[in-house]
Amino acid sequence: MEIIPAIDLLDGQCVRLHQGDYDRVTRFADDPVQQALEWQRQGATRLHLVDLDGARSGEAANDGAVRAITAALAIPVQLGGGVRSRDRAEDLLACGLDRVILGTVAVEQPALVRELAAAHPGRIVVGIDARDGRVATRGWREESSVEATALAASLADSGIAAIISTDIATDGTLAGPNLDALRAMATAAAVPVIASGGIGDLADVLSLLALEPLGVEGVIIGRALYDGRLDLAEAIAAVGPGRWQDPPVVGDGVIV
Repeated sequence: MEIIPAIDLLDGQCVRLHQGDYDRVTRFADDPVQQALEWQRQGATRLHLVDLDGARSGEAANDGAVRAITAALAIPVQLGGGVRSRDRAEDLLACGLDRVILGTVAVEQPALVRELAAAHPGRIVVGIDARDGRVATRGWREESSVEATALAASLADSGIAAIISTDIATDGTLAGPNLDALRAMATAAAVPVIASGGIGDLADVLSLLALEPLGVEGVIIGRALYDGRLDLAEAIAAVGPGRWQDPPVVGDGVIV
């Protein structure tokens, strides 16, 4: 299980929203680069960025911070929020990001998801953000009629690297992950699933291990780390390094 710390960017600062509400903002740090370096120092093998300005408006507002973070870190960085065109996705990949996350366009332009996944193998992720089982779009301000599991199933053969499954009702609440929704998502599509939303402590992280055989292979954590309820290094030690970290090599190149 890969533990992925999150940095949500709003006006160039590190923040968290409560259930995606832009009127309920908690600011955690003024310098996202230093925060990113701190997560790397504590053992993170990947960093998750969300451009909240981009998610809300569709406009690039935090690219300076994104470029500074990718230049400073040695670990891969992924970003979602406002990536709604081929040009935007490719610009982000060119500026040092390892993967980009497509949310709204997965509903509105599924063909574009397939095109980008074919052009950039292993670098396109789909974010499925659900409220009461239905996909929310455009920074969670609009709700579609599309069932989250149906969207996942429709993209199972698209070549995407993973699905990030976010339960809006639990996001930012520290109340625990929606295990039923994650189980349904992992069952719907034979694509690696990354859990997002609700993690409040180490017990919540460990609860996800039961879903690992179904394909839940990572978890994104934000508020619990910033609040000090969860120690990143302790969480990584508890669940292992994650499938994206290089395996250990023993002797004459024998991988064990």
